[in-house]
Amino acid sequence: MNAVYSDAELETMMVDLESDLVERKRTGADGKTIRKNICAFANDVPGNRRPGVILVGVEDDGGCSNTLIDDELLTRLAQTRSDGNIQPLPSLTVQKRILKGCAVAVVFVEPSQDPPVRYRGRVWVRIGPSVVVAAAADERRLVERRRSANAPFDLQPVPNATPADLDQNYSLDSYLPLAIATDVLEKNERSPSQQLHSLRLLSGGRPTWGGLLAFGRETQHWLPGAYVQFLRIDGRRVTDPIRNQRTLSGRLNDVLRQVSELLELNISVRTDIRSAPTELRSPDYPIEALRQLAYNAIMHRSYEGTNAPVHIYWYEDRVEIQNPGGLYGAVTPDNVFDGVTDYRNPLVAEIMHNLGFAQRFGFGVRLARDALSENGNPDPVFDFQPGHVGVTVRAAT
Repeated sequence: MNAVYSDAELETMMVDLESDLVERKRTGADGKTIRKNICAFANDVPGNRRPGVILVGVEDDGGCSNTLIDDELLTRLAQTRSDGNIQPLPSLTVQKRILKGCAVAVVFVEPSQDPPVRYRGRVWVRIGPSVVVAAAADERRLVERRRSANAPFDLQPVPNATPADLDQNYSLDSYLPLAIATDVLEKNERSPSQQLHSLRLLSGGRPTWGGLLAFGRETQHWLPGAYVQFLRIDGRRVTDPIRNQRTLSGRLNDVLRQVSELLELNISVRTDIRSAPTELRSPDYPIEALRQLAYNAIMHRSYEGTNAPVHIYWYEDRVEIQNPGGLYGAVTPDNVFDGVTDYRNPLVAEIMHNLGFAQRFGFGVRLARDALSENGNPDPVFDFQPGHVGVTVRAAT
């Protein structure tokens, strides 16, 4: 967080009813309105370049509402960042402060480096003290602001590509309704080019790397390593005979779908008829755990400067998944199970969420571990290296 306001500054903001940097909420019950405000502060249409603030526990007139500010409320407010409703993920922190003798939950929202930010498919902005849906001019301003920022690799325009390298019909007909709210689409008067720029599939008139990964006509021409190599090995060593080998390629949606289907096909289910009258069926791996770990590898891998694929090697006694690129940003070996999120590929993460392959950010590894535990498998074992991340899942015994 580049700037955190002092208590004196926050006390002034409590009673400034005209400020476009502060929102007061009596309680934390209205999660929908709080998320709209997070979205609006992240978009920072006024160009304040300072964090917006949501004060929970404060009346509209700036007085104290005497709301209970406990760990449950603070956790719930913090989780608004990664529940998948706000895209791309906002940068925010939550603190408890005592202001004018009143306990207050303070949500600090940084201006996004990757606008426009949407809440459930709509771009929300602040006009004075009000939060409204962005006009076309506001959204164009946000797109222009994003172009000037130092974008992650998947948001950078591809130098030699043209809009013709994107399957625009597929993007606009199939993906746009998943990314933008229906009533917003019905009123949409933007050109196809403006729509693709708004979705970050185009930048400055050229396709982005993430756009080509998800909607390119020839994805592997531009990103040769954007595929998954699957080996089914008849033994416990990589040198043992290969039973099955597949290269899963195509657009991002195609790769994810093929991965899901292939994982499910390779799971073995033991049936215990001694548990009559109902049979007891026990898979050697829970499908949800393998899916989460494979999707995680595809989402967080490095696509820049490497032609290496994601590897899924299925041995007699284990499954190994490995992706190029080490841990990124705030994620460390110590917090990987704690829901900490940071994104090397924010556009890829957004597209996977809209396509239905990532329901809640930051919890894929925890969901996988829980599913393995419930099925009787050992915990996954991770191998974190500067150049790759690997995970080994052992079969249930």
